[in-house]
Amino acid sequence: MLNYFDLSNCRLCPRDCGVNRLAGERGYCGEGAVIRASRAALMYYEEPCISGFCGSGAVFFCGCSLGCLFCQNYAISSRNKKEEPSFSSQSIEKGPVRMELTPEKLADVFLSLQEQKAANINLVTASHFLPLLIPSLESARRNGLVIPVVYNTSSYERPEALRRLEGLVDIYIPDLKFCDPALSAAYAGAPDYFERAAAAIREMVRQQPSPLFSDGSHTLDAEDDSDDPMMLRGVIIRHMVMPGHTEDSRKILRYLYEEYGDSVFLSIMNQYTPMPQVLDSPVGLRHPLLKRTVTEKEYDEVIDFAISLGITNGFIQEGGTVSRSFIPAFDGTGL
Repeated sequence: MLNYFDLSNCRLCPRDCGVNRLAGERGYCGEGAVIRASRAALMYYEEPCISGFCGSGAVFFCGCSLGCLFCQNYAISSRNKKEEPSFSSQSIEKGPVRMELTPEKLADVFLSLQEQKAANINLVTASHFLPLLIPSLESARRNGLVIPVVYNTSSYERPEALRRLEGLVDIYIPDLKFCDPALSAAYAGAPDYFERAAAAIREMVRQQPSPLFSDGSHTLDAEDDSDDPMMLRGVIIRHMVMPGHTEDSRKILRYLYEEYGDSVFLSIMNQYTPMPQVLDSPVGLRHPLLKRTVTEKEYDEVIDFAISLGITNGFIQEGGTVSRSFIPAFDGTGL
């Protein structure tokens, strides 16, 4: 049986690189056998039941196994950029910082965020570090971590690897980005994205089949999002509407509602922002739709379709979400 956690023959994700990360080789994700992250701080721009008033304790990890052309975190996720050095806490320079962390140090980071009154620990794009991340979570739990752990992912994952997180992750926030294999091939080099992501999400829902909130309820019914209780367990599936691809969005929403009904929450986002790696490169010439934002008409069409399906457990975005100002500084804060 294949050991998905063997970093000497890394097959953690569907890319199936097989590189020896222990010997310094780097596969598609661009990362070796040491945890690297760029920021650990309170974040207030997640769904209301995740950020709350205190903020979510977001830890941004370097590298990514999916590698979308339009990624908002491209500065730290891209494997194509010229490698920047890692910095110690005594040597932080301008620009994206990739700081090396031992599992013990990462556990301390989690506990520090808890001391800052974070509503939860939010692991952003951590799947390619799972063999190192799990000991960190276990250590933090032994040493007093009691707030929920959120796993925030592109969903390009192996269910077999995700099973090792059972009992350690309280809330899953997976993306379901694409349905059309031609679209996922063009934008992320992953024609198998939908089948892989759908299987990964199925495993997440198996682990956390029913939402639970801090008031003991299993749903959100407050008229004002500011009154929402905090999520303690459950799954929130995110889908970002892409410019010019509302039909793909409709397919995704239909699939999710037919598969899960109201047992999960859906977050339908309009925040697509054209980034420099699209605007200032041949990418924009090959994919001109990526150079513009989603129109109000496009987003409204998708929301209207969601309502027509009967989706009630959902979040929508209203105005002001298309901005690079929502992208945090990857400057080593909190590490």
